[in-house]
Amino acid sequence: MSALGVIVCGMSVGLYKRAALGVDPFQSLMSGLDAVIPISFGTLYVIVNLVLLSFSLIFDRTKIGLATLINLFFLGYVAQYSLAFLTKIFPDVNMAGRVVLLLLGTVIMCFASAFYFTADLGVSTYDAVSLVISQKQSKVRFKYCRILADLTCVALGTVLCKISGFSWGEVFTVVGIGTIISAFFMGPLIDFFNVHVAEPFLDGKKKQP
Repeated sequence: MSALGVIVCGMSVGLYKRAALGVDPFQSLMSGLDAVIPISFGTLYVIVNLVLLSFSLIFDRTKIGLATLINLFFLGYVAQYSLAFLTKIFPDVNMAGRVVLLLLGTVIMCFASAFYFTADLGVSTYDAVSLVISQKQSKVRFKYCRILADLTCVALGTVLCKISGFSWGEVFTVVGIGTIISAFFMGPLIDFFNVHVAEPFLDGKKKQP
């Protein structure tokens, strides 16, 4: 479930990027870094997540598990090759097609995330940062830590894109409607797939002799 969730999440990131209508907050930061650092997206994703991993290793190692490592080493490359494949298959996409890709990316990411979270074998290095801070600072709830982290990523991603020479139109392909959709609708959709798909699937496997 962890491997399937992470790999399919990577594919959904490719859909988001091909739709060019905005990505989730962490991917907006990654897109900004990708615009200014001349290495492949997959390799850059590993490097950034290794930096974030060091935070959890220092302050709370319980958030690190098999799924964390799968996410760290595979998601970036899956996203990179998924985008290349989609660009080859759909070299020219009109607005209607971009909206369809965005909606597909959102649903698929939520489906995959439900499997990834329900497997309970660790969280991504980005998720771990907010979890660790909220648990170490009991007065600060997780949702506020996550909101601050997301806003920071969006702000940094926007600044980095502008530094690299993006026009505002190009910036809005990174921080746009897709970013808003991911912020407000992914939680309920993930919860739906948790309850109706991932948890029943895991329970069924546990009951098998």
